[in-house]
Amino acid sequence: MSDYLVRAIAANAQIRAFAVKTKDVVETARAAHNTSPVVTAALGRLLTAGTMMGAMLKGEKDILTLQVNGSGPMQGMTVTADYKGRVKGYAKVPDVVIPANSKGKLDVAGAVGIGVLSVIKDMGLKDPYVGQVALQTSEIAEDLTYYFATSEQVPSSVGLGVLMDKETNTVKQAGGFIIQLMPFADDSVISKLEENLQSVDSVTKMFEDGNSPEQILEILLKGFDIEITDTSPVEFYCNCTKDRVEKALISIGKKDLQELISEGKEIEMNCHFCNTNYTFSVNELKEILKKVKR
Repeated sequence: MSDYLVRAIAANAQIRAFAVKTKDVVETARAAHNTSPVVTAALGRLLTAGTMMGAMLKGEKDILTLQVNGSGPMQGMTVTADYKGRVKGYAKVPDVVIPANSKGKLDVAGAVGIGVLSVIKDMGLKDPYVGQVALQTSEIAEDLTYYFATSEQVPSSVGLGVLMDKETNTVKQAGGFIIQLMPFADDSVISKLEENLQSVDSVTKMFEDGNSPEQILEILLKGFDIEITDTSPVEFYCNCTKDRVEKALISIGKKDLQELISEGKEIEMNCHFCNTNYTFSVNELKEILKKVKR
């Protein structure tokens, strides 16, 4: 497997952990949307988080949506994921170019700006679950750590990273981890875990050193008994098709469709998530009009 996710438990199930490699996922998104390096880093972090949080879903049809809306030049981004490791996403402004931050790194916080993180879980109920927190650092990982602590009351550590190849502007490394403490965790387990987390390198450094997701969990959970409970592939996947876009056109109603037809030109519809364009000729629009009931 090129990109894959690992789930594990440790310390007699007092800790649950996820680690994922997402290099191909993030590169696919970069190529689809032609994102600048700083947007690739921001969107890549959110896509990586989406793969792991999607894996926390229980139902086959459950959908997770992560939305970041900020005051920065990128304006925001949206990612959706399911429990099968399928994830997709886009940034509102994909071509942002800003100076590096004070550490000489891509300034994700500057591109995102001050704003809000929303976590939406559609689990087939009447209303989806929506959790919202103010962005704490706008670096994404710390914001999700804060979300888990405040909205789900689960002490967590989230690490996310995207490393760009400066010569080719392609994705060199991408991945992340989420470590969570269960309510019954002993103080000694908490102290040892905090000690481990303070001593680790960045996510991308661990991948650059040749570590796999399994090995990253071994580093993070050093001194604990670890049980890998599942390994599964992850991929950038969009379920858009021309038929689905046609249904969207049907939903706009007769009046608006008639106006499009009267212009006498083919139209192009774009999928935000994968940036695929679908073209409909005037004749196709006329056929769609016949299917409209209102």
